[in-house]
Amino acid sequence: MTDAPGPIASPERRTLRWLLGGQLVLAALLILLDLGPILPRIAAPSLAPELDRPTRPGDQTRRYRPWDPAHPGTGVDPDMPRRLIAEEVADEAGPTLSLRGAIAAGDGARIADALRRTRPATVLLDSPGGSVADAVQIGRAIRDVGAGTRLPDGAVCLSACPYVFAGGMTRRVGDAARLGVHQHSYGASTILPALLAVEDIQQGQAEVLDHLSAMGIDLRIMGPALATPADEIYILTPEELSEWNVTTAQL
Repeated sequence: MTDAPGPIASPERRTLRWLLGGQLVLAALLILLDLGPILPRIAAPSLAPELDRPTRPGDQTRRYRPWDPAHPGTGVDPDMPRRLIAEEVADEAGPTLSLRGAIAAGDGARIADALRRTRPATVLLDSPGGSVADAVQIGRAIRDVGAGTRLPDGAVCLSACPYVFAGGMTRRVGDAARLGVHQHSYGASTILPALLAVEDIQQGQAEVLDHLSAMGIDLRIMGPALATPADEIYILTPEELSEWNVTTAQL
């Protein structure tokens, strides 16, 4: 006696299985395409010196850990807040607002409101970077209220932070402060279909270029920014800061 044959899958069920399998394969391919350019950097991380190592002309690239903007490496205060903290402080230059911490999504609108409410003469910055879109929004708000920007000695302004700094009517960097640039990524998700990821980055880059141009910054600054991968940071020299109109005066 033989066993009865099992049920034969209907054509509709077989079609659904093929469709599901095809979607899974397509999703895997899109993820590989999206991650492909950064896989070599993951397998072989930057060998650049850490952020706490002094720089000099020709030796300006330092290691930066972009997955945690508040703590990108040694040389940045380990107690750096994970989002910007706005605090009114006393300063001989007049009403002053201190912005300290990483730039998190949503900080743009919140800090812009604080700027409009306090209308400071000067904005002090100490930020290792974060959200590019929010940084641009804050930089524009600083320009709207007519404030200057300043990096006190020991402060950092890295990654997206220079787009905040650029908003100052006057811009000053302390002798022991560091301002650095590198490549950026855009979008809420790091896993995007390849074509959409490229479009997102290009749109974000265009907004950054428009912002820097409107703020009076020499776009030559984008040379080292575009040439420096996201897991490294290029620290600008005082000469570059002045020549590219990033600063308008020194402390």
